[in-house]
Amino acid sequence: MPEVSDVSSPVSDIGPVLDVARGRLVTVLTGAGLSTDSGIPDYRGPDAPPRTPMTLQQFVGDPAFRRHYWARNHVGWRHVEDVSPNAGHRALVRLEAAGVVHGVITQNVDRLHTRAGSRSVIDLHGTYARVVCLDCGDLSTRAELALRLEAMNPGFAKVAAVADAEIAPDADAVVASTEGFVVADCLVCGGMLKPEIVYFGENVPKARVAEAYAMVDAAEVLLVAGSSLTVMSGLRFVRHASRTGRPVVIVNRGRTRGDEFAAVKLDAGCSEVLGALADALPGEHLPARTGVAAGNSPRPAVLPGA
Repeated sequence: MPEVSDVSSPVSDIGPVLDVARGRLVTVLTGAGLSTDSGIPDYRGPDAPPRTPMTLQQFVGDPAFRRHYWARNHVGWRHVEDVSPNAGHRALVRLEAAGVVHGVITQNVDRLHTRAGSRSVIDLHGTYARVVCLDCGDLSTRAELALRLEAMNPGFAKVAAVADAEIAPDADAVVASTEGFVVADCLVCGGMLKPEIVYFGENVPKARVAEAYAMVDAAEVLLVAGSSLTVMSGLRFVRHASRTGRPVVIVNRGRTRGDEFAAVKLDAGCSEVLGALADALPGEHLPARTGVAAGNSPRPAVLPGA
């Protein structure tokens, strides 16, 4: 276990983070806590209400669950579409442009990193903006589906929005009644449509996981921003970084499942800390050095694992 520096003092005290990150190439793993300043609630933060996200098994196996989901999503996705990147997203763009950040692996589905201007982004859990047919694999945009759902359910979204529906992090919304909502099928084959989002109980595509491991290995530090690391899909990269000798820095409000692997844990808001890092870290270009440790010595191959 690495020696941990657990910092819970004011954001201005980012010295331990700078000590780890300065002069090193950084890959960033982000979670819902990064997007809260954009008005998107998180799942497990200190102030987050209890939530029970729908599982893939429920979505596929129960038409009532599926209708309930699409009715709520028909309201919630508009909120996510309308929010803007916050100072934390913009700080990562600056750090990438400065050659400090190699890339971002995000567990969020809100596309705010891409919209902010980050160039190297892996959407680990997919995005809310596309819809896939589970039968034929046809892809369409969420905006196209919205037009179809509105035609099939005229006025539903407006009525639900007026009722102050609570928005969830995955572009869902808590809507009191979804009775009578009509669900759209695939225009190509009539099959079942699903957001191109990795649900609870569903595996991240292997190629995407391999790409994310490669992004971790191409850097010398892993910075976690706004994730409790409760689910293994994100925690595995922290474990991998620690196992391969890369220091892990965690910035999150509250405890995380990866704290034991952290060289530095900063209990603070992401926007403030990332902004301070973007101001403090040097702007010289740091070329990617895949497979090279912070000490510039070759790193032995280690197979990624949970």
